[in-house]
Amino acid sequence: MEFSIKNGNPEKLRTDCLVVGVFEGRKLSDSAKQVDEAANQAISTVLKSGDMEGKLASTLVLHQVPNVVATRVLLVGLGKAAEFTERHYRQAVRAAVKALPKGVQNVGFTLTELSIKKSDIQAKVAHLVETVLGATYIVNAIKEKKPQEHALDKVIVQVEKAETTAAEHAVNSGLGIAKGVRLAKDLGNLPPNICTPTYLGEQAKKLAKDYGFKVEVLDKAQIEKLGMGSFLGVAQGSLEPPKLIVLQHLKGKKSEKPVALVGKGITFDTGGISLKPGAEMDEMKYDMCGAASVLGTFKAIGELDLPLNVVGIIPTCDNMPSGNALKPGDVLTSMAGLTIEVLNTDAEGRLILCDALTYAERFEPSAVVDIATLTGACVIALGNHASGLFSNNDGLAKELLDAGEKSYDRAWHMPLWDDYQSQLDSNFADMANIGGRAGGSITAACFLSRFAKKYDWAHLDIAGTAWKSGKEKGGTGRPVPLLTTFLMQRAHKTK
Repeated sequence: MEFSIKNGNPEKLRTDCLVVGVFEGRKLSDSAKQVDEAANQAISTVLKSGDMEGKLASTLVLHQVPNVVATRVLLVGLGKAAEFTERHYRQAVRAAVKALPKGVQNVGFTLTELSIKKSDIQAKVAHLVETVLGATYIVNAIKEKKPQEHALDKVIVQVEKAETTAAEHAVNSGLGIAKGVRLAKDLGNLPPNICTPTYLGEQAKKLAKDYGFKVEVLDKAQIEKLGMGSFLGVAQGSLEPPKLIVLQHLKGKKSEKPVALVGKGITFDTGGISLKPGAEMDEMKYDMCGAASVLGTFKAIGELDLPLNVVGIIPTCDNMPSGNALKPGDVLTSMAGLTIEVLNTDAEGRLILCDALTYAERFEPSAVVDIATLTGACVIALGNHASGLFSNNDGLAKELLDAGEKSYDRAWHMPLWDDYQSQLDSNFADMANIGGRAGGSITAACFLSRFAKKYDWAHLDIAGTAWKSGKEKGGTGRPVPLLTTFLMQRAHKTK
């Protein structure tokens, strides 16, 4: 899809459909007023008839509007003017795209003129690009009859002349993030008999070829040589061979310490011997969304050619029940040398991540962020709106929280107090892999923190945000926007 920036009068914009906004109470946005005046109050007349009140995400298509070059004018409701926020803006853009008549191939948006608290033209344009591409996303369905692609192939964004340069830069960043989100969605949505650890390794190699990354895909023998007993303990129940994927984007100064992203890549999670209930178990193909978000973020930073050093580390395997599977009561020895009593084989994500966090030490990172669909407890705590954020460094946590606010891919800072650590005590090993029901997302983070003492570290629990269930079942691509924005901000600081 092509995005372009245009200036001038909206009524003179040559397009299949021109989108203008209407607030509640039939109050026209500035561009809507301009079009209305050129059209001899054609919009006002329609609104007075009661066809539209301006409620958020409501839409109305007008045809053959006098003195307007666009073939159609689409009115989109913005809700109450005094309450208009980033969320409402995204909802309005999405509603407009969904309401486009079939056959519309190009559309003009005027909505970046709208005032949003703590938002500038760059943020509004970038978010418009991301939202349009998100609204036109087609699931990579494996069907004989493929879903029809959206007809829309060109989007014109109307801005003031003085905003042109900033808007053009924003289009590039929005496209980069959107392409990363799309990859993360595509990987998450694939069935687990296709998206295996080997497949993820192949996708990493493809990214490396496309963008010039360094890549290694370590096999079982190499993983064993590293001493990753905890990771291999989870993998041992599956016929699918485990992989450790390592990507490097080296566009910063040679002396610059890299940021490491560590993604949980459980390509299917049955729970192992601690078997999950059968209902909705198919959604456990999304247990590799941490890995997908790392690959998606690498695609985004490759598109943006960020002047930064970034390492991606993805431990990936299945968690299956079999005669060779890990059992409750087994004790594993991690790469760090710490022993772990496995009380529940369904708490496997932390077992593969802990070895990856130890592996990250060799890169002497400036910061490490791990991303994982780790705990159902986090979904209970925060629902499906915010990712859980834990960190051993408040400065790093603030960077990630700020990036989440800026990208509208928000996280919430959770406690990581020493008070919770004792819940992981074990009579038979250095620690247990679970700490009981109370504070489950916190004790999972506490477990990981024991392997991240040598660097600034943060953990994003995306169990509630990585995919949607129900009628809209599918990957969300989160937290690619948060991670990419975080890295963009770091790259800006190192200039």
